[in-house]
Amino acid sequence: MRKIQSFVRRSGRLTLGQKMGLTDFWKDYGVDLPKGKIDLDALFIKRQEVVLEVGFGNGDSLLKMAINMPDKNFLGIEVYEAGIGRLINEAHKCQLGNLKIIQADAVEVLTHHIENDSLVGFQLFFPDPWHKKKHHKRRIINTDFLGILSQKVRQGGRIHMATDWEHYATQMLDTLENHPHFKNTQNTPTYSPRPQYRPITKFERRGERLGHGVWDLIFTNEKRL
Repeated sequence: MRKIQSFVRRSGRLTLGQKMGLTDFWKDYGVDLPKGKIDLDALFIKRQEVVLEVGFGNGDSLLKMAINMPDKNFLGIEVYEAGIGRLINEAHKCQLGNLKIIQADAVEVLTHHIENDSLVGFQLFFPDPWHKKKHHKRRIINTDFLGILSQKVRQGGRIHMATDWEHYATQMLDTLENHPHFKNTQNTPTYSPRPQYRPITKFERRGERLGHGVWDLIFTNEKRL
């Protein structure tokens, strides 16, 4: 049976900076996947708690978070070459030591290359909403994916998602609320205010100007309770 992908690999002309990020600076920020699990303690310069972000787009938000929180290590997964190259190039300019990038399918990485209980947090900001009803099956958030997350994120770890598509926000909320391993930080089945640590991107500001809403969901992993 063909695997249903939650993403489309986009390609296009790369800028010089993006090319440099993918080639010259990959050795410093890129992660070549091993056959087994990634040794997160050996991956980063400092041994710190690791936050994983999936689908970081052009990388603006993840870059700011890595800069603002030097006491945490950030691991980003993306398939979009231009975004990967741009983020690595910007990370090089800032000489960040707490950011690493993987170019691969997030589900495959989580399933085969991330140790259980190795993440303190997981982030998914503005994923592809696959807004047509016939494409809803491609949305990355479903019960099976949350089951994988519950294994990889440690007890008490935080799951933070955000979307500007209300229908997808409703689905995310329902799926999280009905999963036995996750607890809403709001202590009620509702959305969270945007925390200060999540930067507002140009994409989000543009949406706000157009009257789009944004919904944040923050849950903790309580799988052992």
